[in-house]
Amino acid sequence: MGRVSFRVGAAVLAGVAALGLAWFAAAGEEPLYLTPAQIDFSRLLPPPTSDESEATKLEIAELHRVVQDSSPERKARARYDHDNENLTIYNELFGPGFDLTRLPLTKKLFDEVQHDRRAATDLAKETFHRRRPAVQDPTLAHCGESWDPYSSYPSGHSAWGFSSGVVLSAMVPEKTSAILARSREFAESRMVCGMHFRSDTVAGQVVGTVVGERLLANPAFKVKFDAATAELRAAMPKP
Repeated sequence: MGRVSFRVGAAVLAGVAALGLAWFAAAGEEPLYLTPAQIDFSRLLPPPTSDESEATKLEIAELHRVVQDSSPERKARARYDHDNENLTIYNELFGPGFDLTRLPLTKKLFDEVQHDRRAATDLAKETFHRRRPAVQDPTLAHCGESWDPYSSYPSGHSAWGFSSGVVLSAMVPEKTSAILARSREFAESRMVCGMHFRSDTVAGQVVGTVVGERLLANPAFKVKFDAATAELRAAMPKP
């Protein structure tokens, strides 16, 4: 009887595992380091306001003002940020030593940060299913060419800015203020581009910050983090 129960239990566990993998395939990427619970932000983030709510109407009005009032230079910067969701957004803070073609460990580390960040935001977007601002108001100018119309909350770009910023700040703590200022600017570019509501970018900041901190606390990630930190710091100009 015990053996039968064990076999049944094993079959149930196998079925649950298969369902979990299928669920990740449907929702997005399976994380490399974080657990399913660690990338599930459905209880940490408040749900977005409904399309018909007064709060959403106010956010749309704010976006129109932001887009209209932004200078051509700021719009160009936002367009650059729209097109470059990667570590090159920090190039100007580090100078010529920040050449990812010569920093393979650093590049690999942040590719993996991006992977787990994307797993978290893809799952949250699927959970909350909020319509993009320009889908709700087609008169809004925006940077997008094509996107999932129900992928507004949270902002994936904002989450990348802060997950990468948290990890990069831990590697180079003396540049923390400048790095996180760039993270904030990168998130704000989503509004200048008309791609996200302010609440989307705030939620993205939460997701990115938490993902970054959870990665830093992960022992397997920490091994690669230490190696990449040594590589990056060796390439930086000496004071």
